[in-house]
Amino acid sequence: MSYKYLFKFIIVGESGVGKTCLLFQFTTAQFNPVYDVTVGSGFGSRMIAIDDKPIKLQIWDTAGTEQFRAITRSYYRGAVDALLVYDVTKRDTFEKLSSWLKDIREEGDKRLTVMVVANKCDDDEGIRVVSKEEDEEFAMSNECLFKEVSARTAENVEAAFGNTAEEIYKKIGNGEFGEVEESPVIRIGKKGLE
Repeated sequence: MSYKYLFKFIIVGESGVGKTCLLFQFTTAQFNPVYDVTVGSGFGSRMIAIDDKPIKLQIWDTAGTEQFRAITRSYYRGAVDALLVYDVTKRDTFEKLSSWLKDIREEGDKRLTVMVVANKCDDDEGIRVVSKEEDEEFAMSNECLFKEVSARTAENVEAAFGNTAEEIYKKIGNGEFGEVEESPVIRIGKKGLE
């Protein structure tokens, strides 16, 4: 299927926060509670529509362990969006967001859209340790978009990817990427050339 634009997304964050589950839920509408630790990266893609235009999202799921951090950094190049994921039931994953955000901003394109994604918001066992207020404050103070999601129930997973894609589409319309045909981070498909 042809598309107007192709957007490269990256999913980053500590190991075990549910990055692979988010990717799988978004691309296949399924949840698998058991995954091996991502080594290097994983990949998925999906078409969405914005303003009745087909947009292809190419999504890279990166490893969250320190030993693969150098490899993960290489995926920032060419990306127009980063989903910065943490687990609301594990405070240390929230506390490490600043380090991940620093990497994204140093290694990625200056126009990169970042969404902070609070995963596992469906916690029905009462073990949530990061409040929604803390989530929102971190995102706002760092000029990031924000969404609470559940990869298990699919709550807000579509919105996390869709809202960021819409933000990128607006940036294209506002001229923030200059001449799109010459942009190193926006790819034009056959539909975009028509």
